[in-house]
Amino acid sequence: MAASEASHCGEAVPGPVFVTTHWSVVSTAGCNDTTRAQAAMAHLCQSYWYPIYHFVRRQGYSTHDAQDLTQEFFARLLEKNWLARADPSRGRFRSFLLMALKRLMAGEWHKANSQKRAGDRHCLPLPLDTAETRYAHVPADTQTPEQAFEKQWALTLLETVLSRLRADYEQDGKSRLFDVLKSSIMGSRETQPYAALAAELKMSEDAVKMAVHRLRERYRERLKAEVAHTVASPADVENEMRHLFRVLTRN
Repeated sequence: MAASEASHCGEAVPGPVFVTTHWSVVSTAGCNDTTRAQAAMAHLCQSYWYPIYHFVRRQGYSTHDAQDLTQEFFARLLEKNWLARADPSRGRFRSFLLMALKRLMAGEWHKANSQKRAGDRHCLPLPLDTAETRYAHVPADTQTPEQAFEKQWALTLLETVLSRLRADYEQDGKSRLFDVLKSSIMGSRETQPYAALAAELKMSEDAVKMAVHRLRERYRERLKAEVAHTVASPADVENEMRHLFRVLTRN
């Protein structure tokens, strides 16, 4: 979907499965309609809160300060209407977020934090109580904080795809099939032998092969759709897909 087709302030925010780009959600979140802006912001927070937290921790902030700063960052995005400055023609939305975060970390947050803690203000419903547990389980690496932010964004996107794909299968009454076969999405036949899967599911090997093939196709379709949400033009999807896999395989 092109940026010119993005939602306007008067339009309703999409439901749980967004069919518009993140840029159109950004457009709604940057509007003056408080109800719609908060709904759009909730979606953006869900997609980006952990990569933001991870970046802050990689910059050396303590757990408590990272929680406060993450909360403050998203609160200011909403309260100060920073999203109105976001421009799809200038690149990826996550790059805009990271630039805004760095500016906040450079000085403004420190001044505000010396007067009152972020926890003293109205808090957005971010699951920050789980953040440090997730952070502690990330293997040590040599990536820069910026590279780590990109990787956590990519992992969050894949988690979203898997969650929505499972919902598809659950709706079709095939949640067990998905749970058994999901490791085959990326795994090789050697690591996931069809005979063992067939025995577990009480299906023929040929039926399992077909089910795995269909699952991988649906996964790729879902992944492309989710990636399309993060770029300004359909022409950017394939390049972004390649970038995504480069990010995931980078040490």
